[in-house]
Amino acid sequence: MAKSAEMIWLDAMEANEQGDREVALALAEEVVSLDEGHADAWFGIAQWTLPIDSRGKQMMPDMIQSSKTLAAIRKTVELDPQNEHAWKIGGEIMVGHLGMLEHGLEWWEGRKEAAPTDVLPYFEQVSILIRLGYFEEAGEFLDALDRIIESQPSKTLESRASRLRVIYEEQWSMEQELSFEPQNSKDDSWGLIDRMRKKKPITETYFLLMFVMPIVFLLGSAAMMLISSTLIVMLLIIIMYFGIARLSRRLLLKLNRPESFLNRAIDVECSSGKVCVPDEIRRSKLYSHVIKNRTPSFQERLGVIEQSGEPLPMKWSLDVPEV
Repeated sequence: MAKSAEMIWLDAMEANEQGDREVALALAEEVVSLDEGHADAWFGIAQWTLPIDSRGKQMMPDMIQSSKTLAAIRKTVELDPQNEHAWKIGGEIMVGHLGMLEHGLEWWEGRKEAAPTDVLPYFEQVSILIRLGYFEEAGEFLDALDRIIESQPSKTLESRASRLRVIYEEQWSMEQELSFEPQNSKDDSWGLIDRMRKKKPITETYFLLMFVMPIVFLLGSAAMMLISSTLIVMLLIIIMYFGIARLSRRLLLKLNRPESFLNRAIDVECSSGKVCVPDEIRRSKLYSHVIKNRTPSFQERLGVIEQSGEPLPMKWSLDVPEV
């Protein structure tokens, strides 16, 4: 007598508990072939398709694994919209691994419909909008987030929202000084990227050592000549270090604008499925540095988009959901 879908699912869970993930995945796939409405089995497929961590190191999925996981996750939340973990995995795969930022906005809209009081979609959508340079829209979503947090007070959420707003205001202020629209091939900021294409971005550590520390050393030396108390001098040096580091952060961001703009252009390419980065920049040291920080599946998908060679229309714009 053939086993039922539920019995096979129990076998799949047992195989997973025993560490035999391949068998568990095969059994879960058998379950959904018998019962397409088995939400747990779809979720199992989504999780077991992803690579297992090796020796404590997180292994990243390739494009095929990411795509298969995303397909299974879509089916999971369709059948079980309250599966919060599934929504999180789907958002991470969609945005972080496949670079589908525009679809990510839509994905988190779906989560809002399933769980109207969940604040995570707002955090994720604001982050996506900031990455793509849609600051006015990001501000509207931030305001909506604040209203939701006010209705369900939480120190943790308030602190997290406050940090996100600081990032938003910092980036928005920089954008007002110098903006960038990757879809416009004549945008002046392409020239800035081109001029810096042969250089790597300045790391925060290098900036602190070469800029902040010398200033602190000079001011600290002056303080030692004027103040006899070693303890007071040490406290002043610590205060000066953090103060100067904070004040000079804006300078570091300005110096690394080519990197942040290029990241935006790459995000636009992956979101739209069309190319906008000029070939000379794509072959540059700066581009190589930026792209190596992306996940393997992101790089694979971007490579496919690059090979297609379809240019990004100048009138392209992001489809932003209403707040």
